[in-house]
Amino acid sequence: MSDADQNLEKRLKERLETLRAEYRAGQEQLAALDTRRADLQTTMLRIAGAIQVLEETLAVPADKADA
Repeated sequence: MSDADQNLEKRLKERLETLRAEYRAGQEQLAALDTRRADLQTTMLRIAGAIQVLEETLAVPADKADA
């Protein structure tokens, strides 16, 4: 194998490793975003529940609330 061929192979292998590392980093970021999205969705569901309770409480006439 010539020096040029060896140099090309070395550069290709280095590029492959770089791309693999970038891909792994992307997978990690995507997993973190998925976790963040799930956490945010849970928080929003809790907030929606609290909103519903408050709206229902406010919809009850004051005299019925005292009874």
